[in-house]
Amino acid sequence: MMDDTPSAADNAYRVTADELRQFVERFERLEMEKKDIADQQKEVMAEAKGRGYDTKALRKLIALRKKSADEIAEEEAVLEMYRQALGMS
Repeated sequence: MMDDTPSAADNAYRVTADELRQFVERFERLEMEKKDIADQQKEVMAEAKGRGYDTKALRKLIALRKKSADEIAEEEAVLEMYRQALGMS
């Protein structure tokens, strides 16, 4: 006579599979949210472009706002040094 009750190993596997499924589903939800946000960002840039703003300049400003004043100054100093080296100044 066979016992059909799940063993401890079966229960452990089931719990692990459930937990794994939860991680995957959470990650997939975040991926969808990330795509939604990217779409919204594109809409904002399209609206700005429609109002006459240079979206390339806007993106540069957004990137600069993420940096500290020291980081910006260092970046600009290196860029100026490279310009001089290439005779662009």
